[in-house]
Amino acid sequence: MESNSSNASILKASLILILAVAGFFIFLYFQEKQDSDVKSLEIENKREEIDLAHIKLDSLSQELDLKISELASLGVRVQELEKVKANLLRDRKNFSGSSNVQIKEYASKIQEYELIINEQEEELRRLRQENTVLTDENKNISSANTVLKTDNTHLKSEKDALRDTVSVYSRLNKELNDKVTIGAALRPQGYLVTAISKRGKERDGDEFKVKKVDRIKIQFRLAENPLTKKEDKTIILRLLDPSGNVISDMALGSGTFYFGNKQTVYTTKQTINYTNSNQSVDFVYDKESKFVKGTYGIELYSEGFKIGVTSFSIK
Repeated sequence: MESNSSNASILKASLILILAVAGFFIFLYFQEKQDSDVKSLEIENKREEIDLAHIKLDSLSQELDLKISELASLGVRVQELEKVKANLLRDRKNFSGSSNVQIKEYASKIQEYELIINEQEEELRRLRQENTVLTDENKNISSANTVLKTDNTHLKSEKDALRDTVSVYSRLNKELNDKVTIGAALRPQGYLVTAISKRGKERDGDEFKVKKVDRIKIQFRLAENPLTKKEDKTIILRLLDPSGNVISDMALGSGTFYFGNKQTVYTTKQTINYTNSNQSVDFVYDKESKFVKGTYGIELYSEGFKIGVTSFSIK
């Protein structure tokens, strides 16, 4: 009897020890997971800041190239601006190649480059006004000396040179506008796909069981972008079935739009008021027929650009 009681006590003590050890490891697991989630969020936030700084540095580099080219075409010495350009390219390279980017430091540099570019834009405005005055003067001279062939020839040459300058100016302005437009495009991020059953139960992920899918919700956030205007923006969604065909139903809001000079069918669209505040956007699509098994593609378009893609699977 004493032996059985002793064995039972040992067994009980062993079980308590095992449970204590298991509890300790469970505590360590959840603690490590919580730390990992916090670090992931910090990394994501820093990645967004780095992406925005990349875009800004690229945009500033392109703007500075245009300013240098236009000023040179107007006969202005651009040696100092070439040095600024070299510094900007070096900062952009260091920013891209650094494993420990200091966002605040580069934010200060970006402000300095923006100030320089704004100053050059003011100088260009002054030169354009001077060119306008010169154009008017040339016209008056041409009218007053029409009888003099030599003077006419000279004035014609000046007029042709001025036309070439205006042509260069127009082309550079168009290139600048095109590049600014691209930089100002919406940038979706943090995609979340949710399957909704007939009973309204929602499941998040990138793979769902076919019996659990009656509707699909696509959610994402619009990254902050100082180049993007705060105004109404129309976002177009194309949902592609496993065969690559666009899922569409005109009765449910589908239609067509032009992309790349080609008429394209879309699944649905919506207009949102862009507030440049990392806002969330939701699309919910209720397909008339059943979803089939396979991988589905999601494409997003806005203002003539393809701004995002993601996918999910049904098994």
